[in-house]
Amino acid sequence: MKAAVFVEPGRMDVREVAEPTIVTPDDAIVRVVKACVCGSDLWWFRGVSQRPRGSLTGHEAIGVIEEVGGSVRDLRPGDLVVVPFTHGCGRCAACRAGFEANCMDAEPGGNAGYQAEYMRAAKADSALVKVPGDPKSHDDATLNSLLTLSDVMATGYHAAVSAEVQPGDTVVVFGDGAVGLSGVLSARMLGASRIIAMSRHEDRAAIARGFGATDIVAERGDEAVARVMALTGGEGADAVLECVGSAQSIETAVRVGRPGSSVGRVGVPHDARIDVDALFWRNIGLKGGPASVATYDRTVLLPAVLSGMIDPGRVFTAAFDLDHIQDAYEAMDERRAVKSLIDISAV
Repeated sequence: MKAAVFVEPGRMDVREVAEPTIVTPDDAIVRVVKACVCGSDLWWFRGVSQRPRGSLTGHEAIGVIEEVGGSVRDLRPGDLVVVPFTHGCGRCAACRAGFEANCMDAEPGGNAGYQAEYMRAAKADSALVKVPGDPKSHDDATLNSLLTLSDVMATGYHAAVSAEVQPGDTVVVFGDGAVGLSGVLSARMLGASRIIAMSRHEDRAAIARGFGATDIVAERGDEAVARVMALTGGEGADAVLECVGSAQSIETAVRVGRPGSSVGRVGVPHDARIDVDALFWRNIGLKGGPASVATYDRTVLLPAVLSGMIDPGRVFTAAFDLDHIQDAYEAMDERRAVKSLIDISAV
């Protein structure tokens, strides 16, 4: 089968590799329909973080079940599924609490191989999210929105939940990539009355406005703090979503909230340090981390997509086939695409 492979920083390739097989009884083999490139993939594509050369790539997909292991009970061949980056067992303390990204029984090893024609999914019953109905009944726009439920939409929602967004709140969202834009949409879902999106790129700001942003702030650092304070009458925001992970973004995020506000942090940290003493004196709450994808999908996000309440698939602004995986990565690296979609097979 064909699969995307990391060659070296700045270089991807498509190679023939062995098709995956059932390894444990709770596995499923998924024929991938759509995959995509994540903003976090760019860290190793740019050489900022390390990744083994020759490794398979990708951690977001939707697909159709091809085969299931002997202990899988809730899925069968032909089912359309969202394949999250999480692989929760559904039984440990973390999973029972709804934090399957921190599953205490997770399979060792990396999380990759979604940018391929087929993939193996461990702990299929608990980890995969079945999409009800006839897989062929969904149009392409709906399939694209379902794909966001494998990571970015759930991660943006996790930021909003972690920031404790309440109806009527003023919310600031840091990051205008797919996760930040999903955070804007999530804040709207949770009832925020004012959503300030931090963006200096008009194409991304336009999507943010479509998702519910009421204000766009292009400034950074001290100027950003001053601008948000001016917009909020000197009070600051009720909730802050940090969807970048850089030192500047985190430092600014903890400064724009009012006393007693909360920051939902989902940007993968890169050389970021937080002055926790400063949080103490202003009663600022800080929590977040990898998203509880399957939990959010099953309880909130999948119904919202299928009902037409939300259309997060609008974050995909460029589409490629698997043979053009290099172009997909370059488009995001060069900010020509908000998020690159990879069409792999028909439903």
